[in-house]
Amino acid sequence: MSTTVDPITLDLIENALVNARSEMDSVVVRVALSPVIREQHDAFPMVCNPAGQMIVGQFGSYIPAIVEQYGDNIHEGDIFVWNDPYACKGSISHNNDWCVMLPIYHEGVHVGFSSMFGHMVDVGGKVPGSMPSDSRTIWEEGLRVPPVKIFEKGQMNEGVLAIMLNNSRTPDMNRADLMALIAGCRTAAKRVNEVCDRFGRDTYLAACDKLLDRTREAMRVLIRNYIPEEAVSFTDYVDDDGLGNGPFKMHLSIYRRGDIAVFDWTGTDDQAEGPINFHIHEGLCKLFFGVYMIMAFDPKIMFNEGFYDLFEIVLPEGSLLNPRFPAALSNRLNTHTRFFDCQAGALGQRAPHLSMAAGYGTSPHFIFTGKDSNGKYFQLMELLFGGVPGRPLGDGFDGHAWWPLFSATPIEYIENYYPVMVESYRPVRDAGGAGLHRGGAGIEKIYRVLEAGSISIHDDRETVPPWGINGGLHGGTSSKWLQRAGSETRERIASKLDNLHVEPGDKIIFITAGSGGWGDPLDRPVAAVERDVADDLVSVERAEQDYGVVFGPGKTLDEPASVTLREARKKERGEPAPFDFGFIPGVHAAE
Repeated sequence: MSTTVDPITLDLIENALVNARSEMDSVVVRVALSPVIREQHDAFPMVCNPAGQMIVGQFGSYIPAIVEQYGDNIHEGDIFVWNDPYACKGSISHNNDWCVMLPIYHEGVHVGFSSMFGHMVDVGGKVPGSMPSDSRTIWEEGLRVPPVKIFEKGQMNEGVLAIMLNNSRTPDMNRADLMALIAGCRTAAKRVNEVCDRFGRDTYLAACDKLLDRTREAMRVLIRNYIPEEAVSFTDYVDDDGLGNGPFKMHLSIYRRGDIAVFDWTGTDDQAEGPINFHIHEGLCKLFFGVYMIMAFDPKIMFNEGFYDLFEIVLPEGSLLNPRFPAALSNRLNTHTRFFDCQAGALGQRAPHLSMAAGYGTSPHFIFTGKDSNGKYFQLMELLFGGVPGRPLGDGFDGHAWWPLFSATPIEYIENYYPVMVESYRPVRDAGGAGLHRGGAGIEKIYRVLEAGSISIHDDRETVPPWGINGGLHGGTSSKWLQRAGSETRERIASKLDNLHVEPGDKIIFITAGSGGWGDPLDRPVAAVERDVADDLVSVERAEQDYGVVFGPGKTLDEPASVTLREARKKERGEPAPFDFGFIPGVHAAE
């Protein structure tokens, strides 16, 4: 006889699990040492049922792939660790992500798993930070650890830990961050045991099943409402692979077959020579589509893996999204985030009122390494943010992360712990695509280094602009500049480079991409344009060019002239285009 769970108990257990997931984050932040995890929160927790399905979390479950390898050799007190994307079927996607998994037992009975992965500052390889922009194989990208037990029945495997730390330039940070992930998983196990004690183990397990079923039914409705039977397709591009090749096409077709949504990446370019390949797990692919549909169409739905059987994924082997071993993977985020843009572009064709434009399109990072005045090695790694796209509910965010829980590294932290001064940090004028709802602006961050060393930079959307939707215009692209000490000249440098030598007083100007606008910019309230001009987010020239809003001397709004110009522009232009891609070198012919 199956255990019944009343609605109130189900909600209590759901919220207990959601709180446990949040507590995992809090524990990790308190224990970790690296700025990437401690300050920027680049770590992702989840709690799963005994089958390894994610009940709460963000990145979806990779547990079945690990359980398949170990079978019955999983016991209470075991803790697993790994970082090799190819050894876990793409459940994590580059060597910097160290993943921890802990089986949860209640009174000797297996009731689930807790797991967490986080980005380690350095895992070896040929460059500091372990993300070379010019790698051709994963062998160049640092230590690869297959799923192994770092704890076996409660006893630490010191040999495994020693090997992992011995291959990093930042062993102290890595050790602290790894122990933080383990502590987070143990916290979740404790909370699950408390829920089982309070409500009964059978009730807890039945509630997990019901939470999956509820999400599945809600997703079935979304599929019926928003996925058409006739295929819709969309194409976007990654700039380059760091080795001079590109742009790289990503092509997505979406259609429905009964209750099954099919997401087909046929037509996507072959895997790259450089490290932008994204070895994505099929389940992770389903998760990304699911989270987009939930956030775009019904954010009240609980996010878990209950809907997986309603999705069918086609990932052509040997493509940018399913590369063959040993393809390089370290900078896969350029492809990863373009994945989201393709979803928005495809789904937005049938539900434009619920879709959004394209964003800054990667996870830009800045690495500065060297020795300080005391001869001590330092390695600063910072993730930077850009423009989050215009959307149905309003303007995009300026200088914001793609990932909801990420935050910028405090400037005080950087300047306190590293030989760097941050001279400026501000949004970029005119980087947000014009629209009824303006796209978010990229940011300009100016670093002045105080010691000699080397810098590495990884970014994208330098040549392929973030597109606008529903009449919105494309956003601004990224750029990077070097200004040597004592010089007033800025030298443009590549968006993907490693080990550029710098001397004290040199400045690095890091400009990220903006994002596309949503809706007709000629319909944007004049007061909103006036505010953007006052806040230096939009120039007077672009206000007139893109929005038809005229300013006189001293940035004084000329409202009658604006009304006349807007009416004339609309009559001359006609209906706005559904998408504005801008000019894409290598794709569009030069005018």
